[in-house]
Amino acid sequence: MKLNDIYRRISPRFRSKRMAQFLSMVRPDAGSRVIDLGGYPWVWAESGAQFSVVLVNIHVPEGAKGYGARFQMLEGDATRLSFEDRSFDIVYSNSVIEHLGTWDKQQAFASEARRVGRKVWVQTPARWFPVEPHLVTLFVHYFSKDVQRHLLRWFTVWGWMNRPSSQQVADFLAEVRLLTLREMKELFPDCQILRERLFGLTKSYIAIRL
Repeated sequence: MKLNDIYRRISPRFRSKRMAQFLSMVRPDAGSRVIDLGGYPWVWAESGAQFSVVLVNIHVPEGAKGYGARFQMLEGDATRLSFEDRSFDIVYSNSVIEHLGTWDKQQAFASEARRVGRKVWVQTPARWFPVEPHLVTLFVHYFSKDVQRHLLRWFTVWGWMNRPSSQQVADFLAEVRLLTLREMKELFPDCQILRERLFGLTKSYIAIRL
């Protein structure tokens, strides 16, 4: 079983619960204009959404444009959006901002999300949750990048199952930057920061502006 197979079994449970919470709290209706930064149309199709969604992603995956006219898939950079201020009723993003690699890019992403939408819903894994969600391994993300470089191939579930090259390890470390509660508050100063919990521990943060 590959790591992607594990994700496909585990992540839908959290994703569907999170989506239900989003729909309940934000309450988009048939006329709402929603933008999803870094998402995919099948997530919305699974939710039964009856509103239109514009999806912006750096890479448009094969088959992403076959989910109906309500889902418009665009190739673009969410840190530099071409839309006018308040172009959308709702900005949504799930587990994307941690993949931007640097604090500067995360700041740009958060600024754009707050700029183009009236309402905001941005979720990201919590840095201090003991399991690194991409590596499916305890505590490894608490070490420095230099130490992680030696651990990822042989001491993580991701490493065992994917057998990454040295370059793939370097690419992962350059891409993933998990956020703390303090950083989320700084990125989204006009938002409420909710905590998603698992076994009493904060698993992820959700920045919400209603």
